[in-house]
Amino acid sequence: MNRYVAFIPVRGGSKSIPLKNIREINGRPLVYWTLDAAVQCREIERVYVCTDSERIREKINMYREKYQCGEKLCCIDRPEETATDTASTESAMLYFGHTWEDFEHVVLIQATSPLLTAEHLSNAIASYEKAEYDSLLSVVRQKRFCWHAGANGYIPTNYDYLHRPRRQEFDGYLVENGAFYINTREGLLRNKCRLSGKVGIYEMEEETYFEIDEPSDWVIVEQLLRKRLPEIANLKEVLPNIKMLLADCDGVMTDGGMYYSEQGDEIKKFNTKDGMAIQRLRNYGIRFGIITGEDIELVRRRAEKLKADECYIGVPDKVVVLNEICEKYGLDYQQIAYIGDDCNDVNVLKKVGFPCSVPNGMPEAREVALYVTSVQGGEGAIREVAELILQHIEKT
Repeated sequence: MNRYVAFIPVRGGSKSIPLKNIREINGRPLVYWTLDAAVQCREIERVYVCTDSERIREKINMYREKYQCGEKLCCIDRPEETATDTASTESAMLYFGHTWEDFEHVVLIQATSPLLTAEHLSNAIASYEKAEYDSLLSVVRQKRFCWHAGANGYIPTNYDYLHRPRRQEFDGYLVENGAFYINTREGLLRNKCRLSGKVGIYEMEEETYFEIDEPSDWVIVEQLLRKRLPEIANLKEVLPNIKMLLADCDGVMTDGGMYYSEQGDEIKKFNTKDGMAIQRLRNYGIRFGIITGEDIELVRRRAEKLKADECYIGVPDKVVVLNEICEKYGLDYQQIAYIGDDCNDVNVLKKVGFPCSVPNGMPEAREVALYVTSVQGGEGAIREVAELILQHIEKT
């Protein structure tokens, strides 16, 4: 019998944003962010993703394989009648509660709240148990002045306009942010609702107010996620170990464009910011190398100017080169950072300690990356990754 399980309903039929639950946000499918929170939460013993979509199921299986979740993550079928436009979330929860009996408490998690973290869930469960609530929901505090229609015009709901309070003196009001709800299996089945009995709240940061329902929400949350990405990815445990940064050339060090002079010579546009990044890495004893499938002298000349420790061009199998470099410098995979953008980078990205991609990279590369840069390839992606590495090294 599991004490706590997470239940994440993700249907394929979103109208406002088609297949939004697996649409990429900051280089990863939307649902992956809440999966991180559920899978990494110590108190949650199993995570059930309930879906009616085969494409979503494939993405969940890819997540399980990539992050080695084992039996903790399970994908289950969602009956058609619980996945219609008019079906309630409760209908899917009740199906789950009646079908799976191996749990005491269920944590309903919404895939549209990617700002949720494992720490939020652990703290909420602790509060739920300490106060002996029957159920609990996540909220945010809003400090806005509300009005409603009265008999003689409109009147304020939550303040006196003749004595308008300052924001710092205003308690505001609590709003559901839809991130998660905790209930017992017994309470769910008895009340046929995600909440029951004595209800508690867990207050989250104000920025978590946003749920992704409309395209405008997507833009806002994407920016908020980008600011929190290093923290969410637990990079502080990975980056201090990095001893070498390797990168593909086209699409990473360049914009991937192919430019030709009137004489037919190929020209590439590199970014000077990357040159400074490599110099700063060198000052901390971190090596730099280029591994590319291209076989043109221009790349070698760029490597020489950057004083790169290694430059491999015309490489058919990048893993072979990765192994050579590790052997030469006495490094293991966990001490290597790699930035790639295409399918021929995927096998290397899967092996190294800090796999990175760029937002204009191929989905195959972005999906296996731990970090996706905020800038495009050729616009300082090397600099961004280098600064991230140095930021964590300087703290140790």
